[in-house]
Amino acid sequence: MATELEELLGFLSSPSPQVKKAAVDIVRDYTGSEDGIQMLGKYDRVVLSSLILLLAEKKEVSEPAAQALVNMSQNTDLAKKMVDMDMVKIAMDTLYKQGCEITQLLAMLLLNLTQLDAGIDSLLQSGDEKMHGLYIMKLVRSFCASSGERKDDPFEHVASILVNISKKEAGRKLLLDSKRGLLKQIVRQSDSTSPLRKKGVSGTIRNCCFEAESQLPSLLLISEFLWPALLLPVAGNKIYSQQDTSKMPLELASALSIEREPVNDPDIRIQALEAIYLLVLQDAGRRAFWSVNGPRILQVGYEDEEDPKVMGAFEQVGSLLIQESGSTDLSSEAP
Repeated sequence: MATELEELLGFLSSPSPQVKKAAVDIVRDYTGSEDGIQMLGKYDRVVLSSLILLLAEKKEVSEPAAQALVNMSQNTDLAKKMVDMDMVKIAMDTLYKQGCEITQLLAMLLLNLTQLDAGIDSLLQSGDEKMHGLYIMKLVRSFCASSGERKDDPFEHVASILVNISKKEAGRKLLLDSKRGLLKQIVRQSDSTSPLRKKGVSGTIRNCCFEAESQLPSLLLISEFLWPALLLPVAGNKIYSQQDTSKMPLELASALSIEREPVNDPDIRIQALEAIYLLVLQDAGRRAFWSVNGPRILQVGYEDEEDPKVMGAFEQVGSLLIQESGSTDLSSEAP
């Protein structure tokens, strides 16, 4: 005899729209607690298969179905099963169907699935040479085309997805492929007003800089956008003198010649400094950094910094520049 939960799951495929709607709402509510997810996990194949089918329905049904999948994907075992069931492809196909009304939820689902290596491989389409990178290109295009000014920013979670995929070498190489130009598009989102976008872009740049030894030319190819993205968050609050800005490219000089909003998130400042550190470890990266008057910016930024962890990141970069210039500390005048 079927249990009450088994009967409920059967109603997810009911021909009656009202019954189906009521059932998916109850299942969604179950996923709001760890105990509920554990109970549903005993019927994982049935639950996941049924919810996946409901993603193609109208919003009143697809939305609670997607919410349930997002909640369940926070459980590692269930996330693995979803990846095995081709959930990444299903989510991407649904996301790019005309009239999709659950964009943000699908992006959140992809974010959870890319916490797993298998989920990253699936999103990178690593096993398919012809399709490799297509999903990422689509997501980057949507991320950059949508506005971070909206409260319901549908693609803002793509910023965090990019951090996840850039943790793997294959993801970094894809983003750094100069023919695709993906990192150049992503970096230009560094001045977004959305904290989530800003932090995701910063983390993605920092991860990509781990390839600086082998991919420095690709990174420096976008230096026009890269240096502002890395230096403005750590430049402090002062308006820079004409003497300082005269040694900088226009995009940096213009921004530092006026009052500006400080970057309050210390994680973003740390990520920017770690990226700079990885770049200046390379001779060509260090030369490029000097050419934009980068050391002076760090000196001024360090004077304004109060967070001990961020100060530590400043000092790590400073130790490399000291070896190069013979200066004694970050606050001394650059040669």
